[in-house]
Amino acid sequence: MDQTTRQDRARAITRSTAVGAAVNAVLAAVKIFVGWIGQSHALVADGIHSLSDLASDALVWVAGRKATRAPDEEHPYGHGRYETLATLALGIFLLMVAIGIGLDAIHRLFDPDELLQPASITLYAAAASILIKEWLYWYTLGYAKKVRSEMLRANAWHHRSDAISSVVVFIGVAGTLAGLPYLDAIASVVVAAMIAKIAWELGWEATRELVDAGLDAERLDAVRRTILDVGGVRDIHMLRTRTYGGLASADVHVLVDPFVSVSEGHMISVMVEQQLKREIDEIADVTVHIDPEDDDRAAPTMGLPGRADALRRLNRRWGDVPEAAALKRVLLHYVGGKIEIDVFLPLTAACGHGADPDSLCRRMRAALESDPVFGRVNVYFG
Repeated sequence: MDQTTRQDRARAITRSTAVGAAVNAVLAAVKIFVGWIGQSHALVADGIHSLSDLASDALVWVAGRKATRAPDEEHPYGHGRYETLATLALGIFLLMVAIGIGLDAIHRLFDPDELLQPASITLYAAAASILIKEWLYWYTLGYAKKVRSEMLRANAWHHRSDAISSVVVFIGVAGTLAGLPYLDAIASVVVAAMIAKIAWELGWEATRELVDAGLDAERLDAVRRTILDVGGVRDIHMLRTRTYGGLASADVHVLVDPFVSVSEGHMISVMVEQQLKREIDEIADVTVHIDPEDDDRAAPTMGLPGRADALRRLNRRWGDVPEAAALKRVLLHYVGGKIEIDVFLPLTAACGHGADPDSLCRRMRAALESDPVFGRVNVYFG
């Protein structure tokens, strides 16, 4: 995540939470006060829900400020997990609120003497809450989409849950005023169940991120197609992703032509990284491993000698080929369980000893035939 993106996320979190906190503070005070004087348990419960929104706004603001910090020595992968932890805490907090409201409402249902008879003013408070909280949901969701923040999206749904719960309160109060005394308490139970559902969804998604769950199958297919569209990519394997704070990282092994140069292989990896970040919104970090062959199916190359040992071995084998002393460059290709060789010689190396290039090639190849380490030999003159 670059500096500009971090700044955008920080501004989005600050603005949306500031507006949300101000609205929730007013709504919570109004609903609790009106519910208390208007004798509506459901509206008081709804006010407590709005109060929980105020607490969640504070949590989102603190976590969001930390999550948008640049990577540092202690957090080389950034601070995105702060969003995940905040979302989990928000889910747990909502669940506790739901349990408290639900138990109190159920107690009232089994004790008719404690049932309340709400006044008509509570109906107007519930209607105002529906409109205001629905607006706040769309306002926060807009920022969440703009900066791709799951934490803001979660907070937006917290606002939406309050709007829906106000709808239930409105129906409960209206029913009670119409002569159905149990409806206000039943509305409180429904509100509690709705809050618990939101809490479960937030907590589940946050838990999946904390245990490094990857992108879903549909998004993973999109990642795979994007990589395969990059020029020079023959195939991919070992594609892995993980999510954090609404973003995702990916690492993948990319199969290329085994005889491309190191610089071309690097360029292909850069193109894969840039294409993924451009085409897949969630992707913020990419690690690409370039493979000359499929590790899962190719013969192992781990036991082969490294470059220094391989060159010493070649010098011994070509000791009877004096032209080999003029070698300009040797390329080693570790493929198929052997080392294939590209040798570059000046044309004068062959002609100066009275031999032709074809004869020199045959002698150099013949000298390596008995060595199981080496495969094909290509000799180039220039």
